[in-house]
Amino acid sequence: MSKKPFYITTPIYYPSGDPHIGHCYTTVACDSIARYKRMQGYDVMFLTGTDEHGLKIEQKAAEQGVTPKEYVDVIVDKFKNLWKYMNISYDRYIRTTDDYHVEAVQKIFKALYDKGYIYKGEYSGKYCTPCESFWTDSQLDENGCCPECHRPVKFAKEEAYFFKMSPFAERIEKLLLETDYLRPKTRAVELVNNFIKPGLEDLCVSRTSFTWGVPVTFDEKHVVYVWIDALSNYITALGYENSAHSDFEKYWPADVHMVAKDIMRFHAIIWPAMLMALDLPLPKHLAVHGYITMQSKGGENVKMSKSLGNVVDPFILGERYGCDSIRYHILREMALGADSLFSNEIMINRINSDLANGFGNLVSRTVAMADKYFGGTLPSERESADIDEEFKSVILGLRPAVDGFVDETKIKQALETIFEGVSRANKYIDETEPWKLGKDEAMKPRLASVLYNLLEAIRITSALLAPFMPTILPKVWEQIGASAADVEYDKLDKFGVLPENVTVHKGEILFPRIDVDKEIDELNAILTKNMAEAKAKLSSEEKGEATAEPITLAPEIIIDDFAKVEIRVAKVIACEKVKKSDKLLCLQLDDGMGGRQVVSGIAQYYEPEDLIGKKLQLIANLKPVKLRGVDSNGMICAADTPDGVKVIFVDDSIPVGSKIR
Repeated sequence: MSKKPFYITTPIYYPSGDPHIGHCYTTVACDSIARYKRMQGYDVMFLTGTDEHGLKIEQKAAEQGVTPKEYVDVIVDKFKNLWKYMNISYDRYIRTTDDYHVEAVQKIFKALYDKGYIYKGEYSGKYCTPCESFWTDSQLDENGCCPECHRPVKFAKEEAYFFKMSPFAERIEKLLLETDYLRPKTRAVELVNNFIKPGLEDLCVSRTSFTWGVPVTFDEKHVVYVWIDALSNYITALGYENSAHSDFEKYWPADVHMVAKDIMRFHAIIWPAMLMALDLPLPKHLAVHGYITMQSKGGENVKMSKSLGNVVDPFILGERYGCDSIRYHILREMALGADSLFSNEIMINRINSDLANGFGNLVSRTVAMADKYFGGTLPSERESADIDEEFKSVILGLRPAVDGFVDETKIKQALETIFEGVSRANKYIDETEPWKLGKDEAMKPRLASVLYNLLEAIRITSALLAPFMPTILPKVWEQIGASAADVEYDKLDKFGVLPENVTVHKGEILFPRIDVDKEIDELNAILTKNMAEAKAKLSSEEKGEATAEPITLAPEIIIDDFAKVEIRVAKVIACEKVKKSDKLLCLQLDDGMGGRQVVSGIAQYYEPEDLIGKKLQLIANLKPVKLRGVDSNGMICAADTPDGVKVIFVDDSIPVGSKIR
């Protein structure tokens, strides 16, 4: 009987720097789902890779005096080493520089052109080099910057080909709002309101200002724009329009694409439009997750960034705690669609509470008692009690619950469910008190039943955990006397699989408890050292990456021009998020003139409560506008930094209403 195919993909990663733990979530999450589906008996295709074309790569390679291909080869090796270290079981790795992919992209571009969906024109508008994205004026943030990274954009004007988006607007809106394609569904309204309702604008899909890309076959001064190139990987990797592979019919459409929220628009709008134009089936699901963030000195949560020096090296963490612990931590902390705050304290406490005190303690206690009271081999004579049936029902309910969460790409909830079983098993120990049973020879049959039930609970919970923590679980099975056949998926809804006279084998402590204070001091020292080194060694290349473009000043003005701008000190007395917007905060200000309301696009960088009571600089004589239907009377002053917008706060001793000059 043939296995049912299952196709899951990560985005292909842009190799602009060394990989860090912020890169790991998508790949570890997809790997866990792929392993779970293999355990269920599916024929899995798990794809990942690297997106290697674009202006930024060309610029970085030139700065280092190497070819673009030489530049990306080095970083791709680092990504592959990280995936090997994190025990990532991908089935196929695609690079957009692979010959077969280049061939297929050229055919896709030509097919879209022949169908009338691509036409030649002239691009004149705003372009963000770090994001490789074009934006209309209406899509820029309130500071006129890129709405994704909030860094400056530049004006670009060049001959280009365009992809018609408007023919697909209605179908895409229905896809987002009326199906379960997008997960979580809350993202759908945001996309529709921001990009579809205002009118889908045609997409620039070629460039002439650089050469590092896939040449357009019928107009070779053009190279294919990165998103047409990159998005096509999901089908070219299966053999679409090339002869390198031949399993497109088998695996397409994809069961799950998983991406971070910063590239959600491309996968939720542009990619479906491309597939519709090619008359190809759409993927079944797009799962969108947040960022792994860290807390800055100012108290706000910020995305991990090389330019900030706050990246965490997964190799260092893996050496200290094992890659399974790191995999578990990042998967357990992030709910689908939300950001996940990373800190040394959170990580160590999670390892101690769940893995050391919870699961590891359950295994070691059970094996130790079986060894102490029965010499390691349980007797066949048993005695059951009413409590056993309730305990078994909880453990046997785990598999269907975890199945459902994996199908919904809710990995955090899947792990929480498994650990509810672990907690129930530890509670079962407290309820049955095996140490008391062991003192009475007549109670040994009852003790044997208790320990056997615990070993079965460990068998089931550990097998369900194996896709998420694939390295260490075989050691558990060895300790509890389970064979490979005992932990197969079809036996995880049954009790009584282990032999009646199962023999356990005491082994090493699986998850040693960590001295929190000592470990945090050591990790903070490493992080501080890394940040100092990052600042000391910040190259001109990295500076270029951080600021996107060399600093250029606007045309000179005279003092009379500046005098027209009225900047006053104001204090935030209330603040809340603007409804139906992820980016806008509505601030109520005491400006010394009766008060006013200002809307600012800083919701990604500040929680409302972080601003209340702070004094800031207000441009007080700016013409009022409406943002998302909310009145805004002025603008607060902020700085564009490598990692987004930072509000410029004022010394608290300066009275509100004071004029800044």
